[in-house]
Amino acid sequence: MSSVLYDTPGPRAKWRNVVFSVVFFVLLALLLWWLWRAMDDKGQLTSAMWKPFSESEAWTTYLLPGLADTLKAAALAMVIALPLGAVFGIARLSDHRWVRAVSGTVVEFFRAIPVLLLMLFANEFYARSTNVGSADRPLYAVVTGLVLYNAAVLAEIVRAGILSLPRGQTEAAHAIGLRKGQTMSSILLPQAVTAMLPAIVSQLVVIVKDTALGGVMLGFTDLLNSRGTLAANYANVIPSFIVVAAMYIVLNFLLTSFAGWLERYLRRSKRSTGAVLGAEDMEELNPAGTAGTFGAGAGGSI
Repeated sequence: MSSVLYDTPGPRAKWRNVVFSVVFFVLLALLLWWLWRAMDDKGQLTSAMWKPFSESEAWTTYLLPGLADTLKAAALAMVIALPLGAVFGIARLSDHRWVRAVSGTVVEFFRAIPVLLLMLFANEFYARSTNVGSADRPLYAVVTGLVLYNAAVLAEIVRAGILSLPRGQTEAAHAIGLRKGQTMSSILLPQAVTAMLPAIVSQLVVIVKDTALGGVMLGFTDLLNSRGTLAANYANVIPSFIVVAAMYIVLNFLLTSFAGWLERYLRRSKRSTGAVLGAEDMEELNPAGTAGTFGAGAGGSI
């Protein structure tokens, strides 16, 4: 079946694709076998290495508290970064040049700095300029770095999502008397949400994973940092990495699955499908602005 990206493969191309696929899977199987033999020779796959994970102490003392701190930092960063990014994204579309200039400078500045550098700077700032205790400082630094960087990225996602809508949406809203704030909140944002949602979810997954940077560099007791303590006590480095990686995969899978359900729900909703609004709907949005318009049309005078 042809598409705009490629033509229908012929017999030779189909045979070549089959050969490439077989070679790839054979090489992948050989790589996995080599990794398994290497870890088995070092004794990393023996049952003794996995035994701690069958006991409650490894989970209640190390992994679950680390997971709780990871979720805490990620949730705080998401709750703060999402509305902050939305504000800066909308500000970049302002009719006022100074608003666009200030918001654009802030967004481009923090988007250009690595998130780890922001975390390290925030940690030093809290240590030298505030009364935040050493026990809470890593959490504050991690959340601050995640918020500053991801709010800048989310601002660009919001701006791109709004600009992706047809210009006629804005023109129609202005034609019936809606102000710019009403157009943005009632017309543009509800429709742009579904367009932005995949990119927003991808960024939320990045937030969850980037909490590990604080565990490595700042001593934040996240899931990865707790894994190191567990591995030091039980001497099971490779199994602990495998278990923690599986936990990250499950966590991010649940997040993306929820986002997929939310996107389908929003697409079924009238406010996000771009459906044509009737007179009753417009009166709810702007009673004063639409009453005269519809009334004049019904009476035949302009």
